Amino acid sequence: MFDMLRRREAGGPSGVRARLEGAMSRRRLRGWQPPLENINSLVASGGPRLLARSRELVVTNGYAANACEAYAANLVGDGIKPSSLIEDPELRDTVQRLWLAWTDQADADGLTDFYGLQAMIAREMFVAGECFVRIRPRRAEDGLLVPMQLQLLQSEMLPFEKTETAANGNAIRCGIEFDLIGRRVAYHFRRRHPGDSTDRSSVIPDTTRVPAEDVLHIYRPIDAGQIRGLPHVAPAMVRLFLLDQYDDAELDRKKTAAMFAGFITKNAPEEALMGEVEDTGEGIGIASLEPGTLQVLLPGEDIKFSSPADVGGGYEAFQYRTLLAISASLGLPYHLVTGDVRQANYSSLRAELVEFRRRIGQLQHGVMAHQFCRPVWTRWLEAAALSGSLDLPDMAKAKPVHWIPPRWDWVDPLKDIQAQLLGIEAGLMSRRKAVEATGYDIEEIDRENAADAERAAALGLHYSTSPGETQGARATPVKPADPEEQQQ
Repeated sequence: MFDMLRRREAGGPSGVRARLEGAMSRRRLRGWQPPLENINSLVASGGPRLLARSRELVVTNGYAANACEAYAANLVGDGIKPSSLIEDPELRDTVQRLWLAWTDQADADGLTDFYGLQAMIAREMFVAGECFVRIRPRRAEDGLLVPMQLQLLQSEMLPFEKTETAANGNAIRCGIEFDLIGRRVAYHFRRRHPGDSTDRSSVIPDTTRVPAEDVLHIYRPIDAGQIRGLPHVAPAMVRLFLLDQYDDAELDRKKTAAMFAGFITKNAPEEALMGEVEDTGEGIGIASLEPGTLQVLLPGEDIKFSSPADVGGGYEAFQYRTLLAISASLGLPYHLVTGDVRQANYSSLRAELVEFRRRIGQLQHGVMAHQFCRPVWTRWLEAAALSGSLDLPDMAKAKPVHWIPPRWDWVDPLKDIQAQLLGIEAGLMSRRKAVEATGYDIEEIDRENAADAERAAALGLHYSTSPGETQGARATPVKPADPEEQQQ
């Protein structure tokens, strides 16, 4: 016992030294000498090249493109939508209706609506790691319901190399201006995209200062103190690029090998080839082959057919393992990256999706809702009140809002709906939470149900979906009561 304690104190296998093995410089780790650099230094030095490679990869690589669309579809879906917490039901309904109408006018470029902007931001986070949104106040004569629009700016519009001291004494780091206590006060955007060859306007100076209150910087901070975003695809970029090259080389090798049908060998090279000989003009004769042809060879001649080597039995296993590593690097399920569900079943898919949706939930509430949706809602309410589009007696009471993420579609929705019904009956969850899990507002659902019931009653229709009857809505006309029978 005493010897064991002494070995631990001396740094034996079970002692403190074994726990710090990663800090040692023994033979196996002698070549592992990474620099101790802050993430901001890495982003400033390698950001432009990383961004260029990431954009090219998502455009040219099928797996990267599919992963980007899957990431955006699961992060925002058809939109992260607000549910106002205003207590006055009439005012709340007015606010919600005005917001719904304004979402069609939200895009300054007029290409999509507010929820389409969310999808564009999600794609930019995958490709570039960040996206900038400039809040653009508009004039009353522009004819907008609320005089405010949103303009998306790519990461390239904020120069990584702009690190200097401003004239007012503030520090500019990677294009972001900070005051003396570290608060963001401005962004120094380029006036044109550095890679857009179609924009030939000469702009002097090249950058313009935009106050921070008019800019939303949406990105996922990985380390404390990080000021710029990193592409979500960054951990898988090298594997995706090399795998794509390997697939192309394998395809070319198989195609080249398949082009040679056979090779004719002769004892006397000066003799003519069998059959018709096509002169290529380079002194090389090529014998043609046609389906079903049998050729009698002359004495001393022989023909050997090409048998190109196959990719081997380990090719598919290698591809599978490599794509698994890529999927893990992206934080996406394997079947969402590749579209391959051959080895999946209900239990494995659900277990995989549960973990994936926990990660997506973090981004939905910690990034999209916090950095984009909430600030836009606040500025929108202020713009609506100042323009007279809304009459808000108390702005502070109008700002609270709950953002509802898109619904999750499970592999077997029947089981999940039955579980929700049991939870509501047992008091384990509220009906509001069950409705919000579908991505809708409960008040909107209740209004639609009431309108449907009123219309059905006016038309004399009765809908029944009781368990003992045929599933699905079935309309049966209700026979009006006979006046004589009512008197009896």
